[in-house]
Formats: sequence, structure tokens, C-alpha cells
Amino acid sequence: MKFTLYAIVLVAAALIVPFLIPGAGKQEGVDPNANLPWQIAVDGQGGSRVFGLELGRSTLAEAKKVFGSDVQVAIIANPDETGALEAYFNQVPLGFVLARVIVTMEIDATEVAAMRERAVRASYMESTTRKITLHPDDLALVEQLPMRAISLIPTVNLDEPTVIHRFGSPGERLAVSDKRVHLLYPERGLDIIIDGEGKELLQYVAPRNFFLLRDPLRPSEAEKVSGR
Repeated sequence: MKFTLYAIVLVAAALIVPFLIPGAGKQEGVDPNANLPWQIAVDGQGGSRVFGLELGRSTLAEAKKVFGSDVQVAIIANPDETGALEAYFNQVPLGFVLARVIVTMEIDATEVAAMRERAVRASYMESTTRKITLHPDDLALVEQLPMRAISLIPTVNLDEPTVIHRFGSPGERLAVSDKRVHLLYPERGLDIIIDGEGKELLQYVAPRNFFLLRDPLRPSEAEKVSGR
């Protein structure tokens, strides 16, 4: 699984605003020490919980209780792809952290294709990436779908030392270019992308599904042959 298509667009276009929310601990109903991105609980059986949500089981309706009801749900697709069903939450306070959140739903590709057939409209987000707006009947169904993954874009740039200070040393550090590094935490189902020229991205899946994040980073057979 490449990281969410919605996140690709948002990483490219994100505005830099404070990562820490001034006075968040003083806001009514906000616990500055709860639901922080590095607070990941694993169950020892391949499952995990982050932001109070269980990946692979908690539904979009449950996610809205954490991230807020202001959400955009759509199919995000590149050309010649069925696309992924994603929910986008803008500027979510997670403890004292402010971030954009994208939830990818667990749904069969044939069901996504059927939703595309019933969609009310489609528009271009950036270049050839399409945002397909669902029929109202399908929007109601999506509420009960489980979440496959959560992607988080902090609203300020992070560096590698800061990430390691909060999350600890990664199980694997994979540099894909001079400017982009993946910090991989397979035991927690987490991939943190540090980008020297763009926005950082945190991707969460259940640890048993970490291959969804790791496998796309492996070199293709053509790259192996060419020595790239």
C-alpha cells in the first residue's frame, strides 16, 4: 500500500502552522496528554490502538468521535486505478499536537468500484488525482466501515532527532533519497516519513498488517537488475 493518495496531495500543499497548540491544556475538554501520536498500545496479537481507536476494527463513526464531525469522505484515485476510500479531517487537536488526519477505510475494491458508479461527481485535486464524491446512500454505509489505516500530517515540519526523541529508535531506517527517510516501527505498525523538502507523514496500521507499509518500499526486480 502506497501511502494514502489524499496525503500525497496534502503533503504537497500543506500550510505551515504551529505544531503545538498554544494553551491547549487550558481549553475546555482538551487533555494535552491524551491521544498523542506516540501513544500506541499494542495487544501482542498483531493489533494496536492509537488515538483511542483500534486499527482494523474501529469504524468511521467512532473515528468522528475522536477527530470531529467535520470530515470529507471521498474515493481518491489516480488514473487507471479504482482508488481508495478515504476520510479527511482538517486541523485535528491530538493532545497538544495539531495535525491533518486521513483515514483509509477497509473495503473491497469491487465495492469501491460500485460506489464510483453511483458517485454524484468527480473533480481533480492535483494533476491527475481525482476526488470522487459519494452518493448520500453510500456515505451512510461508510460510517460503519472499519479503518485500515490512519495517516497524520503534522502542521509544522519535523526533523529526525525530534521524531526519535518522541517515538524512540526505529526498527529500520530506510533512506529513499538524499532528502526523504522512512523511520519504520514494525512492532507498532508505524512508518514515519521525514522529508527535507516537504511535509512529514506518519502512517499507522495494525502491526500484523505492517507489510502494507513495508512492501512498497522494497526494490522491484527491475531495480535489482539495474543496480538502482
